[in-house]
Amino acid sequence: MRLPVVFIFITIVLDSMGIGIIMPVMPDLIREVGNMDLSEAALWGGSLTVVFAINQFLFSPFIGGLSDTYGRRPVLLVALVVMALDYLVMGFAQSMWLLFLGRFVGGITAATQSTASAYMADISTNEDKAKNFGLLGAAFGVGFILGPMLGGLLAEYGSRAPFFAAATIAFANALFGYFVLPETVTDANRRSFDWRRANPFGAFKQMKKLPTLMPMLAVFLLLSIAFFVYPSIWAFFGRAQFDWDARMVGMSLAAYGFGIVIIQGALIRPILTRFGEKNTAIFGMCMHLLTFSVYPFMTETWHVFAFMPISVFSAVAVPALQGLMSNSVPKNAQGELQGAMGSLTAVATIVSPFLMTRVFSYFTNNDAPIYLPSAPFLLSALSIVIGLIIFSRWKPVHSSA
Repeated sequence: MRLPVVFIFITIVLDSMGIGIIMPVMPDLIREVGNMDLSEAALWGGSLTVVFAINQFLFSPFIGGLSDTYGRRPVLLVALVVMALDYLVMGFAQSMWLLFLGRFVGGITAATQSTASAYMADISTNEDKAKNFGLLGAAFGVGFILGPMLGGLLAEYGSRAPFFAAATIAFANALFGYFVLPETVTDANRRSFDWRRANPFGAFKQMKKLPTLMPMLAVFLLLSIAFFVYPSIWAFFGRAQFDWDARMVGMSLAAYGFGIVIIQGALIRPILTRFGEKNTAIFGMCMHLLTFSVYPFMTETWHVFAFMPISVFSAVAVPALQGLMSNSVPKNAQGELQGAMGSLTAVATIVSPFLMTRVFSYFTNNDAPIYLPSAPFLLSALSIVIGLIIFSRWKPVHSSA
């Protein structure tokens, strides 16, 4: 594997583990900095996540446009250095406004995924592109597992240790990239910066070109909002429901992430071959519904891990749904479809933390009508039910174009 490919792989891992590595310690850090209880800390945690997600959404096309004009190398290296400084600021933060500043800047520095993907395309031959983009997918999976695991283990040394570790890794990767990363943007492929291409809302206009898929895009949005309950409240739910520490939060998230990688990497193909896309999508959504519905009845840690081999099968829903939609549009509309799904995913990463943390806070504060830390999962279950109703009324139209 060439060194620039190694650098891009590590960069994508860092982007995908950016939230995961600090997720296990966020409840402790927020309560420590803000001197508040778990219920109030969840509200602040949701706000921090929303700020991060909004900036990642807004700045992704902007940073991609900058890399087309000024080069991939300076954009990636500067983003890594700023990311490292941002983690240091959060590690030393003694006030909530500094944590907000850290998440604000962190969302911008994590918006380099499109630039990293563009660099990978620049250095790949036609024969290597599929293989190298497969590496990027693997990098997302590694970051999803490694982030919570590392964050949980480092929490043994304090709530700020994961931030200092993340800063060290980002600095080290920036230094590595400085020596091994050549520039791929030349006068032959450079283009001037255009604010119209930097518009993050442009992909929403593409949905108007896909009227037959609007019900399925609604199902996709509902499913995404339901799924993002995990990064939104899992750390807070684990403490409230099972009295977990940061280490156990990290281990549970890593185990769940590992299960998802196994399902989507090894088992999704035989499942789709055996049952077809429509039945697989229904099966996956039903697994989501079952999982979200049983969380209120889990009272011991072993309940979560015992049920996990069942719950991870819900990961087949999104790939099956994507396959159905992709087969329902002509080849020249695939880009519009992917852009629409990307925009809806971004919306879900903003809406879900806002909703889920407020539901959690309402049902865990002292004035709650009933103490129910699992209430956000019941909201996710409702989202899945609505999605299943819409899905059952949709008839796929397979495109031959």
